[in-house]
Parts: sequence; C-alpha cells; structure tokens
Amino acid sequence: MSQLSVDTSTMPLPALRTHSFDLSHGMDVTDVAILAVANSPDLKVMRDQLGVARAQAFQAGLLPDPQLSINQEYLTHPIPGYRTAFVYGLSEDITSLLLRSTRKAAANAQADQANLDLLWAEWQTIAQARQLFNQVVSLREQRQRLAVEQAALRPVDGYVREAMQQGNLTYDAASAGLNAYADATKRLSDSTVQLHQAEHDLRVLLGLAPDAKLDLIGEPFQASPTPGQVEAALASLPQRRPDLLALQAGYKSQEASLRGAIRAQFPALTFGVDRQGDNSGIPSHGINVGITLPLFDRNRGNIAIEKATRQQLKDDYENRVLTTRNDISQLMLDQETLAKQREQSQAQARRLDDASRAAENAWQKGLLDWPTYLSIRANALSADMDAIAARDQQSQQAIALEALLGSTDLQPPPASTAKL
Repeated sequence: MSQLSVDTSTMPLPALRTHSFDLSHGMDVTDVAILAVANSPDLKVMRDQLGVARAQAFQAGLLPDPQLSINQEYLTHPIPGYRTAFVYGLSEDITSLLLRSTRKAAANAQADQANLDLLWAEWQTIAQARQLFNQVVSLREQRQRLAVEQAALRPVDGYVREAMQQGNLTYDAASAGLNAYADATKRLSDSTVQLHQAEHDLRVLLGLAPDAKLDLIGEPFQASPTPGQVEAALASLPQRRPDLLALQAGYKSQEASLRGAIRAQFPALTFGVDRQGDNSGIPSHGINVGITLPLFDRNRGNIAIEKATRQQLKDDYENRVLTTRNDISQLMLDQETLAKQREQSQAQARRLDDASRAAENAWQKGLLDWPTYLSIRANALSADMDAIAARDQQSQQAIALEALLGSTDLQPPPASTAKL
C-alpha cells in the first residue's frame, strides 16, 4: 500500500488535484477517494467502454467504400466470330454519403456522452469511497467501545453468577446482570461481522487484494456550505454536473439521429459507371442509377422512434434537474438540525461517560449496587453509540450534498452540449 502512487492532476475534482497523495502514513478520506478513482475495477471497465465509443465515432466519420462489380459470360459452345461477354462496374452509395454528417455528429455526441458518464461515475465513486471510509471508521470505533464494555461487564457477570451459585440471587433477580454481558458480547460480534463486510467492500472499490491492510486515519468527510454557496452552485449546475451534461450530449446525439432519419425518408440513391462488351465484341460504356421508390415505408417508423426518444431524453433531463433541486433543498433543511443533534449527542456522551467512570469507582469500592451500576453503564454506552451515529448521519449528508452539487469551482468539461 505504501508504494502506491497516483497522478492527482487527472482527478475529476479540484480538491483532489491539490491533495498530496502519500500512503506511507496511512489513508485519510481524501486518499481513499483518489485511490478509488484511479484504481476502481468498475471505472477501468468504463474507460474501456469510452475507448469503444471513440472508436465508433471514428468509424462513423469514414467514407463508404465504393463497390466494384465484375461479370463475365462465357459461351457454352465456341462460335466463330463471338467472344466472352463482360461487364465491369464501379458504384457508390450516394445516400450513405449524404447521411455521413448526421451520422458523424450523432457518434461524436455519443462519445461525449460516454466521457461525461465516466466523469459522473467517478463522482459517484468518490462519494461511495467516502461513505465506506466513514462506515469502516465508525464500525471500528463501535467495536472498540463494545470491547471495552464487554471487558468491564465481565467481572459483573462473574459476580452475579457466583451470587447465584451461593443462593444469594434468584435467576429473576440476576437476569439483568447476565443479559448485560451477553448483550455486549452479541453486539460486539455483530459489529465485527459488519466491519468485515465494510472492509471487504472498501477493498473491492479500491481494487486491493483481500489481505491488503486498511490503515485509515483522520476524520470522516465533512462539509457545511452556506446557503449562498449552494445557490451559486445550483445556478451553474447544468453547466457543471456530468450526468446533466451527459443528458445534454445524448439529446444532441438524438437530434442528429433525427435529422438523419428525416434525410433517409428521401429515395435511397446509388450511382455508378460501367464498361461492357457483348459476345459480338462490340464494347460500350454507361452509367447506372439505383433509386428506392418511397411508396410505403418512407422511413416514417424510424422518424417517429427518434422523435419519441428525443422527447424521453428531454423529460429525463428536466426530471433530473427538478429532483436534484428538491434533494438539495431537503439536505440543506436538515443541515442545521443534524449539526445541533451531533453537538448534543457528543455533550450527552461526555456527561454519561463521566458518570460511568464514577459509577465504576463506586461499585469497585462497594458503594454502589450492581443493578444501578449496570443501568448507568447501559446509558453511557447508548449515548456513545448515539454520538457515533449522529456524526455518521451528518457525514452522510455532507457526502450526499457534495455528490449532488460538486465543488463550486468546477469548470465544465470540454464536451459539446445542446440546450434542451
């Protein structure tokens, strides 16, 4: 891991391009995002698909090859004064030439769309990497806290069992003590299993081997944009966000396809020249023209399909913009609430942790009965878990907001776009 290197200048977000990528001291949340973009197996497949789209755009711009025809007619029985007849011809599909510009425009726009889809996938991969980083860090904290709780409850469990054996406690009276240790043990086991799954998912996303060490450092991702920053980002969103730009490129490609379908409703035309000679040896030359009579089809079905597809893309774009604005509005409404909730949870956890330490001192000195001690410890554990969950929820909201808005200093990619 410490030997991995990444060229951060290729990263899709400005904040990642200026980050010093060095894993010798562990991976923070930004290192994880950079490594995910550079090494994700799924993104590698999408980059291969982009190569295919660019090759298809190149192929769409090539001129159609002319067709050469050779025909010779041999006499079944030789006849004096007669020879083998021949026809040599060269023809070109004129309709294909006329449709080349629309075909090329559609393919180029599709390549732009594939490039923007890749960029949007990179944005989503960054968000997923941040979420998995957050999940792993939080589960490690939970497991550590539960391990401490299990160790602290083990003496109480032994004390209760000994009291039961001596007949000083009934099972009903001792059930709270017995259940406390068993519950901590079960929660520790469940948390460990969840941690293993989260670490597995993070390794898969980063393209790492199953035994690669995940030395994660630092805090989970946090961001608190002001309403003014959000409004400014929203105003430029259609010019910045890759999925919206990809839909614009798709619309432009569909416009070109529709123009091509309209042109294709006119008679298909081929033109050629030939040279021939009959059996008598008289040579001749001429031209040939082939034309399709537009009596029944007239390409009306394809035109209707292209129009419906264009309308679908337009509606998809408008729905995406509307949904994004509503999602961002909801996230902004929750921002202040979640920040207060986290602050309150952390303050409550600190107070109850102090109470738990005081209760442990008192119980060890025989100044506090064990049911009260267990109750105080349970409240402290619950408060600690709530504090971790509150931080997670605030981080998840920040990740979602960043994924929807992107950085406010992002510049639109050099792909061509079309207004819907």
